[in-house]
Amino acid sequence: MMTKTKKPTTVEKKLVGLADLVIQAAERSKDPTLQIPIRALSNVSFNERKGMIEMGDKKQARSFFNIGMAKKFMQTMLVADALAELQRADLTTSLREIYYRTKHTIRDSHENTFDTQDESDPIIEDLEVTLSALREELHVRAENAGSIVGPVVFGDDGDRVDCSKLGKGGYSVPSIVEPEYLEIRRCTADFVLLVEKGTQWNRLSEDKFWRRYNCILLTGNGQPPRGVRRLARRLHEEQGLPIYVLVDNDPWGYYIYSVVKQGSINLAFESQRMAIPKAKFMGLSSADPERYGLPRNVGIKLNDKDVARAKELMNYQWFKKPAWQAEIKRMLTSGLKYELDALANKDFQYLTKQYLPRKLREQDWLD
Repeated sequence: MMTKTKKPTTVEKKLVGLADLVIQAAERSKDPTLQIPIRALSNVSFNERKGMIEMGDKKQARSFFNIGMAKKFMQTMLVADALAELQRADLTTSLREIYYRTKHTIRDSHENTFDTQDESDPIIEDLEVTLSALREELHVRAENAGSIVGPVVFGDDGDRVDCSKLGKGGYSVPSIVEPEYLEIRRCTADFVLLVEKGTQWNRLSEDKFWRRYNCILLTGNGQPPRGVRRLARRLHEEQGLPIYVLVDNDPWGYYIYSVVKQGSINLAFESQRMAIPKAKFMGLSSADPERYGLPRNVGIKLNDKDVARAKELMNYQWFKKPAWQAEIKRMLTSGLKYELDALANKDFQYLTKQYLPRKLREQDWLD
């Protein structure tokens, strides 16, 4: 009986195309060269109509016969080969395993292909933008770093996961949440609250805030990883749910909101699949300490790095709206930043029983 051959995926064909490029260059006695899109602020623009960051067309050549690029060219091809192997086997793996899979000592030398994972991880990002294929499509996953609880049911590898019946710990968000891996079977929520900090998510979950306000609580424990951002985008896009972002009142909280809303500068090409232009900033706002009676002694003095970062954000085109300029200036004028945890100065349950209910009732958010 004949064995059915697995049809190559689109991503596998793109990866094999890199090998073809090298072969074709060798046949013509030419220098094999890759064109790698530049992942920097200098090569991104803000599309006001779409409300998201987009990557430009600037590229950097990576050549084999250039002594300064030869090692990185070889590393790129090694990683591409490992990724093609994953596609053929229909397996997923971690960034760490890619590093070990491609690490070896070059024959008759003391030179390693990779010395640390800090060398291999950026190569994967280079291949993402070069091939216009998300890391998840390359079958590379990260550690699960998010949690979700609320009235939503998923299908995960054949298992039914009801996020309203998993206790206050919720469901651990996978790093790959594409429809073929994670199916949204049922969702009756009215909105998604994306919370920066796990501590505040825990408070909201323990107090059953999601049940009283019929919402989904989602966190990435800091800067939300791609799986969390992509899941929020799917819930917004496929289920029509508003996304409200709850972060600390500091420049880093502002930037977390920015990444959720407009996308990431470093991987601007992913914005089409990750960004949520209609996401709203629920707080903590720089006006909130006065509005909610938080004493100045629970604020934290802005340091030089905070001030520099805030001024940098003010120059980003997507923070040019008058309301955002006023928001950031107010924080700088006060000289203080406030963590969400500071609301506990009022009461341990102030966040869930006073602050957020009032925010929702008054529709007090920034766009």
